[in-house]
Amino acid sequence: MDQESWNILIVEDDQRLAELTREYLESNGLQVAIEADGAVAAERILRDGPDLVVLDLMLPGEDGLSICRKVRQRYDGPILMLTARADDLDQVLGLEIGADDYVCKPVRPRLLLARIRALLRRREGSEAAPVSHKRLQYGPLVVDSALREAWLRGEGIELTGAEFDLLWLLTSNPGRIMSREQIFAELRGIEYDGQDRSIDVRISRIRPKIGDDPDHPRLIKTVRGKGYLFVSEAAEALQ
Repeated sequence: MDQESWNILIVEDDQRLAELTREYLESNGLQVAIEADGAVAAERILRDGPDLVVLDLMLPGEDGLSICRKVRQRYDGPILMLTARADDLDQVLGLEIGADDYVCKPVRPRLLLARIRALLRRREGSEAAPVSHKRLQYGPLVVDSALREAWLRGEGIELTGAEFDLLWLLTSNPGRIMSREQIFAELRGIEYDGQDRSIDVRISRIRPKIGDDPDHPRLIKTVRGKGYLFVSEAAEALQ
């Protein structure tokens, strides 16, 4: 899909901010629509199926976290949250319920555009992957990059798109310590700023889903000061 055909829905009640953002994104080749009412935003997302949603957390009618939770199981496109810079808890909650990334207010248009492009290109890359692409199995854990699905003991694992991408990256590099800088470069195409917690949040969500102990992890280990390590032997030993 060419960038010119990417459809973006901005869910934002600040009309001036929404219009300025639309003008900037459209000047860079994107097609943009705006929804200001949180009460109808979920219905519109599911009805229109935009390629990506830019979702503000503070909305009239229904807040962004509630909207994200409501649409996540039926909408598979990227969701990019707009959050207040100080609301670290909101960022974590948003990632936990399925948002793919976040940008802090006040919004810097160039950064927003870069994040949108990175999310959409990542999605396009996964959709363009050949059907014969790899399926990895470590004991009862199976991860399939063509289907973008994972199973534990034959049961499907419920993962967001961003969680799957991270799990695939780790499981396809067993025994290799992946730094946050490497993970950001691979998954988001941007440099790690030293403060973003999205990788840590996703790791904490993935661990219990793949049978790891969040308090004493053996499958995905944290290597202090270095990054994360997937231990294939531990996965193969799962009962």
